[in-house]
Amino acid sequence: MYRLGIDVGGTNTDAVIMHDRDVLAGFKASTTQDVTSGVVEALEGAIGKSGVNRTQIDKVMIGTTHFTNAVIERKHINPVAAIRLGLPATACLPPMVDWPPDLRTAAGDSGYMVRGGYEFDGREIAPLDEEELDRICDDINARKIKVASVSSVFSPINQEMERTAREHILRSCPDISVVLSSDIGRIGLLERESAAIMNASLLALSERTVDAFAEALKSAGLECAFFITQNDGTLMSADMVKRFPVLTFASGPTNSMRGAAFLTGERNGIVVDIGGTTTDVGALQHGFPRQAATVVDIGGVRTNFRMPDVFSVGLGGGSLVRTCDSGEVTVGPQSVGFRITSEALVFGGDTLTATDIAVARGEADIGDASRVANLDAGTVDQARTAITTLLQRAVERSRISPEPIPVIAVGGGSILMPDKLADLDVIRPENFAVANAVGAAIAQISGEVDRIFSLENGLTREACLKQAEEEATEKAIASGASPSTIETIEREDVPLAYLPGNATRIHVKVVGEMEGAHAVAAG
Repeated sequence: MYRLGIDVGGTNTDAVIMHDRDVLAGFKASTTQDVTSGVVEALEGAIGKSGVNRTQIDKVMIGTTHFTNAVIERKHINPVAAIRLGLPATACLPPMVDWPPDLRTAAGDSGYMVRGGYEFDGREIAPLDEEELDRICDDINARKIKVASVSSVFSPINQEMERTAREHILRSCPDISVVLSSDIGRIGLLERESAAIMNASLLALSERTVDAFAEALKSAGLECAFFITQNDGTLMSADMVKRFPVLTFASGPTNSMRGAAFLTGERNGIVVDIGGTTTDVGALQHGFPRQAATVVDIGGVRTNFRMPDVFSVGLGGGSLVRTCDSGEVTVGPQSVGFRITSEALVFGGDTLTATDIAVARGEADIGDASRVANLDAGTVDQARTAITTLLQRAVERSRISPEPIPVIAVGGGSILMPDKLADLDVIRPENFAVANAVGAAIAQISGEVDRIFSLENGLTREACLKQAEEEATEKAIASGASPSTIETIEREDVPLAYLPGNATRIHVKVVGEMEGAHAVAAG
């Protein structure tokens, strides 16, 4: 049986057909305004090149930028009733307090605070105030709000109060969708609450998007189950994406990094993914992207759900090359983007781009090289130097030690990457241009636990780590991972000296191969 991997980027939509570990064919199409027609073009191109009978394709994996773009562009966002369980504590900072005003307005700017919540060890701050919840439900019904988020202080330690509040809300507002912060974020109330609110605001869009993907695949004659890649390099079923769209944020760079690791066999290194508009740089650890250790800014909002530690610069194949009045040559950050095939010089246009520079120097064989044969040699050399400097600075920012490690160049724009960056060798693997789609096609299933344990009553650190590992494994199996393939890729504990009870924060993550399409779909 065969896998079809698809990755929707800002400039291109890539698709690959894979059988076991072999990439049979890859195809690159322009990303379209409606996205789905670009997906259909890419998958039809890949199927056509491979010669595979589409009835033999049993799994489709898709990486998408739909939900990230919605937040950044402030589009397709629905009003949310943001309910926090935490009074009498937390009263000084209401929900969405640090959001940009335009995004807060788009999300309804409706924050409610209720007595409840927990201490770090699971003890109640105050009992849940159900009478106040009733008043909030009356207001939700009067304002016809369709989605709500519920966030309790220290809910990753104890979910019980959030779950009770959800059941109470659904009895009074049966048509509403309720998101629990403990299902999405980690320790850190404001960031976790913001992630839950953001997720709730995107539920309607996720329903439409997933249904559109299903329709696009059906129209292409593909009846198999499909999955969406999430931002830790693993998969979610279509039903899970409808519930948790925020977990797809930054899945594009993650797919590229996983694809780079797969295509080269390198498990540790720095991946440079050069597209048409931007370059994403991140570090690989054990074959997966290194996760960001701090809060992550999404559209101006601080969140703390898992995200890859990726650094982006405004350099791509379509980046504009310009000469300033001072004579200095600059590259980017402005780009012609997906219009490169009509606006770049080598494609018959009249705009000088980074791709034109690579062709002029003989580093790439794309388009009509005669159209850049007479470019000023000084301009070409200065542009090459500017491109190399941008790439070198980005790579150095992702290094965490002076040890030489491989740099893996992927993406359609990786023709801009030199063969060596300072003391680091550059690897450009076969199928580098569609590494993001390869990363989607080979994605695995994950399970993760991140919470605080109290080492009291004879409970040891090793026992807590073992318990967390077992819980993470159960989550992975419930999502469709094959038990025999599960391996632990992250296992860490951090003692919290500022908390009583000999507390320690434990984070464990496991991954495994997909058991079968039906198992994942059911998850």
